[in-house]
Amino acid sequence: MSEKPGLLAYLQWQLAHCSLEEKELEIALYIAGNLNRYGFLEVTPQEIVIAMESSLDEVEYVLEVMQELDPPGIAARDVRESLLLQLERLGKEETLAAEIVCDHLSLLETKNYKELTRLTGKKKPELQRAIDFITRELTPYPGLPFAREATNYIVPDVYVIKIDGEYLIRLNDDDLPQLKLSDDYLRMLKNNKQSLPKESKSYLTEKVRNAEWFIKSLYQRQRTIYKVMESILKFQRDFFEYGPTKLKPLILRDVAEDIEMHESTISRVTSNKYVHTPQGLFELKYFFSPAIARNDGSSLAAESIKARIRTMIQKEDKRRPLSDSALATILAEQGIKIARRTVAKYREQMRILPVKHRKQLS
Repeated sequence: MSEKPGLLAYLQWQLAHCSLEEKELEIALYIAGNLNRYGFLEVTPQEIVIAMESSLDEVEYVLEVMQELDPPGIAARDVRESLLLQLERLGKEETLAAEIVCDHLSLLETKNYKELTRLTGKKKPELQRAIDFITRELTPYPGLPFAREATNYIVPDVYVIKIDGEYLIRLNDDDLPQLKLSDDYLRMLKNNKQSLPKESKSYLTEKVRNAEWFIKSLYQRQRTIYKVMESILKFQRDFFEYGPTKLKPLILRDVAEDIEMHESTISRVTSNKYVHTPQGLFELKYFFSPAIARNDGSSLAAESIKARIRTMIQKEDKRRPLSDSALATILAEQGIKIARRTVAKYREQMRILPVKHRKQLS
């Protein structure tokens, strides 16, 4: 399987086919080497002039050549210039989309469509078409598709499977090495007729003991993960049945007392461990959440409230999205009294944009 070239290699390949003089090619390679992962130029033309001992006219000419390469919008100084370069490449430099990018990009970023309508003097349908073109056809960060970032795939450590109404726990032992003690070394220790020097026998005995302890520790770890998952399943059964909104308050001490282990052991076992459930893939620490009191005296897990907030935002009218205060009011009507700033904190933790960025035109 061939590897996708990085941005620098892709630009170098294109530059090799450009009719540039030796000095111009050196400047072009210097520019290419000073593009960040987004494809933006991180040095000014004046700095290039000094670094390459060239003239400003020469640098600006080479920069124009670079900006005509693929991907469109490359070697721009910022998002605005990158989008304008892409529009120019498409022959749309005199359109409403270009006007929005050139003069009102900040309003587009904050989705202030009312002010955009006023300033451009255009009606909503025409404005919406221009905005749709910008968001669907243009790329704000042209270098990102070439960024070589490793994807970390999560392999579950444990599976919870529902069969005939019952939940079964199965550990993932696929990556667990099948270890056993060497028969040869055990035979050497047991065979009294074989004359081993005392130091060698003592050394071998110690290493065998260490190996036994290591193997025992591996399997003890697996048993502990199983017991912790079994306890979580007991406390959070409603979650496995109905999903995140039914997550109950749970702390490490609850599980520690249930399986008679120390809290630090539970904390260690649940760190960076994942379970595959009928509701999806979750880190074991996800199931531990502080209690938020309700008006009726009962309590909910913080993660459960986050799930409610996410659901409300998914179902909101995109023309009139819910503010953090409105979300807090709706939760209060459901008997969950939390402050607006707490709603904002939960929303940010879920990486959901604030209300001004979620608003869409009709």
